[in-house]
Amino acid sequence: MKITAALSGRGGDSPELVAMEQEEPRAGEMRIRLVATGICHTDLHEHPGRHSPQPIVLGHEGAGVVEKLGEGVTGFDVGDHVILSGNSCGKCPSCLANRPTYCDLAMPLCFGGQRMDGSTALCCGEEKVHSHFFGQSSFATHSIVPQRTAVKMDKDLPLEKLGPLGCGVITGAGGVIEALKVGFGDTIAIFGTGGVGLSAVMAAKLVGAKRVIAVDLSAERLELARELGATDCFKGDEEDLAVRIRAVTGRGVDFTFNTTNAQKVHTLALEVLAMNGTAGFVAAPLPGPEGPWAPQMFAMLAGGKQLRGILGGDAYPTTFLPQIAEYWRQGKFPFDRMLSFYPFAEIDRAFADARSGKAIKPVLLMENAQ
Repeated sequence: MKITAALSGRGGDSPELVAMEQEEPRAGEMRIRLVATGICHTDLHEHPGRHSPQPIVLGHEGAGVVEKLGEGVTGFDVGDHVILSGNSCGKCPSCLANRPTYCDLAMPLCFGGQRMDGSTALCCGEEKVHSHFFGQSSFATHSIVPQRTAVKMDKDLPLEKLGPLGCGVITGAGGVIEALKVGFGDTIAIFGTGGVGLSAVMAAKLVGAKRVIAVDLSAERLELARELGATDCFKGDEEDLAVRIRAVTGRGVDFTFNTTNAQKVHTLALEVLAMNGTAGFVAAPLPGPEGPWAPQMFAMLAGGKQLRGILGGDAYPTTFLPQIAEYWRQGKFPFDRMLSFYPFAEIDRAFADARSGKAIKPVLLMENAQ
């Protein structure tokens, strides 16, 4: 069928809307009519070409309606509302333990730009277009997705708002709740108050953390962090920041959650930990003038501290995403305050606002896009 999709691989600062052909769903797949798709920093990084082959349709925070079922699909019906999350094999030890982001085949399934047999669902004339980015390629009016990628949601929820739950929100909220297991009375410092960091702030408040410290360079974002649950806020360029953060509790914090790739922030996130504290991070530090970042290993040893990488919040989307949606319904997790909406035709403006930080979480609306 004919669809409209945003194509990366032809240069420019953002994907280009193109008419292309999409094949029918194969066994174990579904066709989803996209209602909305969030833009994640991974999309920004992949647009010029980093891990995935090009040309490709990106997008991995999709929400839409099931339009057609492939052979063998169970548990879904035409008309179901779904959030799309990452792809996984369903058979490896990580998948069987409900940790699909650590699937043995996560890289080829999410970044390979094709099915495991090498086929894609898209073409533009005679040109092969890579699909199945994170199992969805949801910068499009329609998407062919493996069944494991979709999570069924209640139809009374606002579908246009739900897409970011599938990546940015689950990474931040899951990182606090599932990976770090922050509990009542614990203390945490969160570095970076974008979509992932603010989701972590809301999750920390939700579980009853005693002190929730937010750190960012933007005063505006810090104000929103305070409204969403941060008890203490610090500008990232303040002097003696490590001393000031440790002083909040008198001994440092139980946990840190770092959403940045800055070496000095990774160092800071370890320095402010109390004894036996854990530093969680969701973005690797970039190499600097002096080379790759290296933690102070003796300080970690002497303090019994841990450094913990986190993907997808360690969470199982099938159960975790409906829980977060229910917390939103109850007024306990107002993630929609982070969202800014753009017509699909204005994807260039949405990309620019995401890149500049003007929008915390841009969401593309696909209605009337064809």
